[in-house]
Amino acid sequence: MTAAELAAFGDGLAVPSVVCLWIAILLRAPGALRSPQQRGLWLAVATAAAAMTLNLPDVVAYAMSREASYAHTIGLVRNLIGVLSAGAVLYFVAAATRGRRLQLASWVGTVVWLTTLVVLDAVSPEHGTHTIPVSGDPVPSLPYWLVLISAHLIANTICVYVCWRYSLRTESRGLAAGLRLFGLGTGLAWVFWFAYLLKALFASTWAMPALPLLMNLHGLLRAAAILVPTLFTLRHALADTATAWRLWPLWRDLVQAVPYVVLSRPRAGRVLELLWPPVPRNMLVYRKVIETRDAILILGEYVAPGVPELARGHVAGSRIPERWHTAAALACVLKEARRAKLAGLPGRPAQAPALELPAVMQISEEGGGLRDEARFLVDVARAYASPETSAFAPATGTA
Repeated sequence: MTAAELAAFGDGLAVPSVVCLWIAILLRAPGALRSPQQRGLWLAVATAAAAMTLNLPDVVAYAMSREASYAHTIGLVRNLIGVLSAGAVLYFVAAATRGRRLQLASWVGTVVWLTTLVVLDAVSPEHGTHTIPVSGDPVPSLPYWLVLISAHLIANTICVYVCWRYSLRTESRGLAAGLRLFGLGTGLAWVFWFAYLLKALFASTWAMPALPLLMNLHGLLRAAAILVPTLFTLRHALADTATAWRLWPLWRDLVQAVPYVVLSRPRAGRVLELLWPPVPRNMLVYRKVIETRDAILILGEYVAPGVPELARGHVAGSRIPERWHTAAALACVLKEARRAKLAGLPGRPAQAPALELPAVMQISEEGGGLRDEARFLVDVARAYASPETSAFAPATGTA
């Protein structure tokens, strides 16, 4: 790939990068603005997106086609927003480390950088857009560019160090992924500004064709970084939806026998239950698990003595894999208990229950969490609908 092709490829990513940034910013705005820990990160990405928008090739070309004062204003505003982004990066780092001195330093440093840039721009000779030409002096001045570049390099260096350090310490996979993506994007931005430093001091231009690619990849990585919580939430929601879908047939059959365990009136069908749940969506799996467990406890009063042993023997002699034997045996017992309840047979509440819940369903320290119980009940639901369970005959314990 030639230098021209590399530059063209990088420029081609400019619009997709900016669009992705703004989409991520809008999606994360409600949660980020309410969270002090996320606010700095969101502000850093939002200001970076604004600066990158003003640096789009079409925007730059339009500014250059207007009078010099217009191009100058666009360039100055772009640089000031970029420094504000660098300050927001430092604020994000300070919030992550809970360093009050660093938080104060980030704001003081940002104000000093912004003020210095405005003053240096004002005292420079009349000029148009801000640039470092291949030959000649930087516009508006070398000190201006050194202040601008130093702001980005200092902020990005600290940010990369902190992101990497804390990503290794945190136990949250989502937070670690977000920190690494943000740190990697910030590292690309650091290389971008270091190349500009070499250009400003030594007229080095060998890295210039790669800079659009670096900056736009930095934008995509930062967009991905702030979307990590949304992606984890989406994955969690999809997993809950799949669990609720698989539990529904077992839950429906059991609550038909003991409808008083249901907190809210169920919908007419499985699809409607998922599209319009009768409880808050984030509580759907929780309620399905709790109501299924309650139904199992009540149906345990209708389990005839000896049936659990017969069920285990039936499952052991079937082609059901061993890892599902416990779930399949419980499914067999539940089918018989449900038949007994619907047939109007009396329960045995005064006697010791014939059904003992598996360890994963017992409310104890050894019983596991809700997700372990949900996974087990999904196995029970799968076995409940299987031909092997339907063939269980408690009179003989065989098919």
